Amino acid sequence: MKVLLLKISLLVAAAPVLADSTPAATPTQFIDTFAKIFGEHKGERKGHAKGFCVSGSFTGAKSMLAYSKSALFSGDSYPLTGRFSMAGGNPKAAENSRSPRGFAAQIKLNNGELQHFALLSTPMFGAKDPDSFLGLLMASIPDPTTGKPDMAKIAAYRDKNPDTKAQAEYLAKTAPPASYANTPYFGLHTFYLENSAGKQQAVRWQLQPLDGVKGLTDKEITAKPSDFLEQRLKAQLANAPVKFKLQFQLATAEDNLLDPSKGWPDNRPLLDGGELQITALGGDNCKNINFDPNVLASGISASQDPVLKMRSGAYAVSFGKRLSGQ
Repeated sequence: MKVLLLKISLLVAAAPVLADSTPAATPTQFIDTFAKIFGEHKGERKGHAKGFCVSGSFTGAKSMLAYSKSALFSGDSYPLTGRFSMAGGNPKAAENSRSPRGFAAQIKLNNGELQHFALLSTPMFGAKDPDSFLGLLMASIPDPTTGKPDMAKIAAYRDKNPDTKAQAEYLAKTAPPASYANTPYFGLHTFYLENSAGKQQAVRWQLQPLDGVKGLTDKEITAKPSDFLEQRLKAQLANAPVKFKLQFQLATAEDNLLDPSKGWPDNRPLLDGGELQITALGGDNCKNINFDPNVLASGISASQDPVLKMRSGAYAVSFGKRLSGQ
């Protein structure tokens, strides 16, 4: 535990400073702000607080070896531990709300390496960089008098920071998922694949549900909040495994590699990277996993996307607090 807390303190201490000497957003600020928005929930994940574990497997496509030397694409089937979740820090979040859904997975390769995926049900992140995102979160802190967010304040912040609009607009026009099994999930950030010849290719990855995309009806969206996502997935698993296709979107020279608030055009080439199967609800098997998206197998590396880099520090702070009962 002492070693873990030392690593966390080093991550927090390494927070960047902007060129004008204004301190940049730090991992601790994110976790503290989440608590101000959603309240203190000791022992819970500070982000994606409401969720449950699943287990399954992943089988990579050998055709991907042309792009990556990773053992992930050996064609072997590897065990997977995952977690479906609601966005935000509320462990009692309404499951018919217009908010992102999350899916995180840890895949254990035969060579001892781990590959993490941490994805959202929106094809873009909520802001272009950590500072813009922290500002949006701070604008969302509930008014102490009413106990509710000031929607005018949030709208004003979005107007001044248009990079925060795309995700909100997507959520407003897209029906919330009818099931965790029936929504696509997006990696949001740019990663690099490297093959055995040393050639790199910038990509973004996504999961597409093989059972199709299905959203809630208008009646279900406006109904009284209820818990149904775990029960629906359990019912689906009673019939057959829930399957997703892993796809890689290839970047071109025109694509922005560092701004996760901007999606790439749909006409970019897509490669089939393999199949992910969910076979069972997982009990507590994901409880002590920190789904850091920067945990990557050989042949796969992270970009310099500042939001992606910040996530490691924020996840570490959250993980340390959770393990110590905070």
